[in-house]
Amino acid sequence: MSSHPEDDQAGAEAGAAGAPSPRGSSWGVAFITTFTTVFLAELGDKTQLAALLLSAQSGQPVLVFVGASLALICSSLVGVLLGRWLAGVMPAQQLERLAGILMVALGLWLGRQAVVNLAPSPADLPLS
Repeated sequence: MSSHPEDDQAGAEAGAAGAPSPRGSSWGVAFITTFTTVFLAELGDKTQLAALLLSAQSGQPVLVFVGASLALICSSLVGVLLGRWLAGVMPAQQLERLAGILMVALGLWLGRQAVVNLAPSPADLPLS
């Protein structure tokens, strides 16, 4: 330690400034992870197919792009705000478990809907 407290404080500040903060380094990881996850999840999604059809029908791809982009931003905002609120209400592990259960339940429900819609109704069956 030096005999001047100002030197000790300046050294501590320089060390802190030179070291990457955990928050700063996690920003890039969070951004890239989020971008990659959402980008891959949306490829071939109903939203992308709807934008494709709307662009072809309207002949105004720029307006379709802007509208679809704003819609995705707004729906993402709802998810981010809800996620932030839920993170304050329950632990992360419980939130992950709840999200997994909801995804499985949604998949089962959509699968059931597909099977019900594909199965012929009794009125369509031939009489023997």
